[in-house]
Amino acid sequence: MPLKISSKAFAQEGNIPDVHSKQGGNVSPALEWTGAPDRTASFVLIVDDPDAPKGLFTHWIVYGMNPETSGLTEHQPDTPELPNGARQGLNGFGELGYGGPQPPSGTHRYFFHLYAINKDTKFPARLTRQEIDDAISGHVLEQAVLMGRYTAREEKTFVA
Repeated sequence: MPLKISSKAFAQEGNIPDVHSKQGGNVSPALEWTGAPDRTASFVLIVDDPDAPKGLFTHWIVYGMNPETSGLTEHQPDTPELPNGARQGLNGFGELGYGGPQPPSGTHRYFFHLYAINKDTKFPARLTRQEIDDAISGHVLEQAVLMGRYTAREEKTFVA
């Protein structure tokens, strides 16, 4: 059974609800996964936006998730360590934890990459994307991807 990731908040290639956007509440969506391959020592989740004006933008990094973990509940705290013992890295906003979609204009794609790795990531919290990428390089057993879309809010101007 291949590794699969899904969310009850939005379907594959569907629209991410406003409550999960940076301006609309910044609530991390609930995620579920199945199909961990044999030899999985831990999971790593990286959420990014390849459509950002300056290139790939990282919205969330979670690592050190136990191999028995099968998801994350909605509204994870912006703390170094999550209730399940996983740690969070720094997102592209320079903040710890989840940073929801906030495209400057148009519709962007947001990829939720779940990596099953054969290495336990007992790293400290607050790592950067580059540090996590380097740490898991050569250790990925399988990857699952969930993609959602979010469209920039229109600024409304009122004429008196």
